[in-house]
Amino acid sequence: MKAELIAVGTEILTGQIVNTNAQFLSEKFAELGIDVFFQTAVGDNEERLLSVIDIASKRSDLVVLCGGLGPTEDDLTKQTLAKYLGRKLVFDVEANQRLDEFFATRPQYARTPNNERQAQIIDGFTPIQNITGLAVGGLQEVNGVTYVVLPGPPSELKPMVQENLVPLLSTNHSKLYSRVLRFFGVGESQLVTVLKDMIDQQTDPTLAPYAKTGEVTLRLSTKAQSQADADVKLDKMERELLAVKTLEGQLLADLHYGYDDDNSLARVVFELLVESGNTLTAAESLTAGLLQSTLADFSGASQVFNGGFVTYSLEEKAKMLQIPQSDLEEHGVVSSFTAEKMAEQSRRLTGADIGLGLTGVAGPDSLEGQPAGTVYIGLATKEGVQSIHVVIGGRSRSDVRYIATLHAFNLVRKALLKAKKLV
Repeated sequence: MKAELIAVGTEILTGQIVNTNAQFLSEKFAELGIDVFFQTAVGDNEERLLSVIDIASKRSDLVVLCGGLGPTEDDLTKQTLAKYLGRKLVFDVEANQRLDEFFATRPQYARTPNNERQAQIIDGFTPIQNITGLAVGGLQEVNGVTYVVLPGPPSELKPMVQENLVPLLSTNHSKLYSRVLRFFGVGESQLVTVLKDMIDQQTDPTLAPYAKTGEVTLRLSTKAQSQADADVKLDKMERELLAVKTLEGQLLADLHYGYDDDNSLARVVFELLVESGNTLTAAESLTAGLLQSTLADFSGASQVFNGGFVTYSLEEKAKMLQIPQSDLEEHGVVSSFTAEKMAEQSRRLTGADIGLGLTGVAGPDSLEGQPAGTVYIGLATKEGVQSIHVVIGGRSRSDVRYIATLHAFNLVRKALLKAKKLV
């Protein structure tokens, strides 16, 4: 089924409101296996709305109009669609009853004749009752095209769709199932390059990369009758792509850290810490507590994090972490030595199982002859101390700090996974 979404409202075109309904409906229809091919916004003008409806009716099987169901003269969606279909407007009994109840319980509001418009429906349409508002929606197939009319406010539209429209549109046809794979340590351009053959030859499942700050995700999607049927196809594609190597020779499987849109490296590390019973601390310079703050966002963070350090200046690194100032002056604040000492001392002073040290140049100016984006991260465990040096180029100050924390979390993730395999 080919669907088209029409948002009605001049305020959308003038930028006064954002059309979040389109995103919500597109996601819901995708779950139902309905393809949204077109999205249109049109102002409160009968002539232009008639034109948009006519175009949509000729190229789509499902036409959904959102907005313009209110009581004022510029709320003309139902009236215009009724005119296009050559039908009249009639009162829906249940919607009219809701109007009666609303005003009966709110004597401070005066009921005016134009309120009646909210209870009107196009003759022959199946009413879609408004759970949280007064304007009734409707659905009807006419000459092979299914028309749906919904209110504009998301607080009204969303529950109507979820509770009433979805059951009406649900059929036995295939639904869309997706799986999101998350990667750290490879950019979108390289990922697209090494997966070019798979992307060029894709049919079902499909493969789509999405770049995020410091990481990249791949969305695998397929149409199937059930989750089990979808998993067979998605599992096969996942195995194939994780076996691909980057231009540096790394398996994508080694850079894949998790699944789902709402996941993160920080969450994965937090869950690994809980699972392993390890505690983490950190001494942060350029990130100024960002890593510790991120970790503390998770409920139950006290199980794995008791505290740490923010040591921005050389003097505070020496005083708070008990690192000889002469050593810091000799090796420099922006160095592997300092990152390792910060990690080692933070672990020793707090008694944590794992210590991190983050130091570098957030920018925009250079420091100690090192360019902006230069980062050193130390990791201290009972097995010893190590560090990595990364250069985060072409980024804003906030991005450098954020991506530095991603590298730190990834360093911990790999250490925890390695220890897990050795047990």
